[in-house]
Amino acid sequence: MLPLKDDNPTVRTPWVTIVFIVINVLVFVGPQGMADPQNTEEDFTLEFAAVPCEVVTGEGLTDLEIRELYIGGDDTACDADPVGAPRFPNKPERLAVIFSMFMHGGWLHLLGNIWFLWLFGNNVEDHLGKLRYIVFYLAGGIVATLAHIAVQPDSIVPVVGASGAVAATMGAYAVWFPNAPIRTFIFIVLWNIKAKWWLGFWLVSQFFIGADSQVAWMAHVGGFVFGALVAMFVRQSPAARERVFSAPYQFDGTGRTWDSTGGAGAGPYATPKRLL
Repeated sequence: MLPLKDDNPTVRTPWVTIVFIVINVLVFVGPQGMADPQNTEEDFTLEFAAVPCEVVTGEGLTDLEIRELYIGGDDTACDADPVGAPRFPNKPERLAVIFSMFMHGGWLHLLGNIWFLWLFGNNVEDHLGKLRYIVFYLAGGIVATLAHIAVQPDSIVPVVGASGAVAATMGAYAVWFPNAPIRTFIFIVLWNIKAKWWLGFWLVSQFFIGADSQVAWMAHVGGFVFGALVAMFVRQSPAARERVFSAPYQFDGTGRTWDSTGGAGAGPYATPKRLL
């Protein structure tokens, strides 16, 4: 099931979303892509990415613990070397939670995240405005990473990817534009599917990701729930809408109702249908 685009126009160019996409690509093809896959690639990731064990303890991984991960295959060797010196003594273990949002584990990981960010993030940015969107995006990524750490606090596997922050934009999109049509390829047929069904299916699918997949599915769920809760509060509170939404989307007291299609149509969108 491949989403192609949403019929949910924006008023302004989503420059922040574009900048986030560019940063993700540059980090991946730059410092990550130029690293020596025989040695320094692991070092770069471990030096800058968030590691649950490090975030919890505030102490960096030692050479012995890193060998346990990459040679011994033990991804929970958090206290294997309590007296050893960290390989990267100057690493800001908790600030790395933010760095991780702009690193990825492969081309498919990167392309999937930036595509979903463009698809859903542009409308969220359009409604929030640039500064509030930056805060929302980073907060969503932090909450998502903490959700992953909460269920795997002893893990020494680096957490990389924009997935958690992107999932936060998806959660907000699901609440603000539940009936916006998402043009989606299902097998070889192009369908219009309401956002609430598409995003709901995506959320449920996260609970069926295999334990050995190395996918931080709880980060996806945590980010999505965070975004949905923030969006729900804003949608239900007129005062919050006035303070949070940018000027074109503020309710001016004239009785204008919420368009759950995001403005793509007048009122609720029709039932999903095939496109010729």
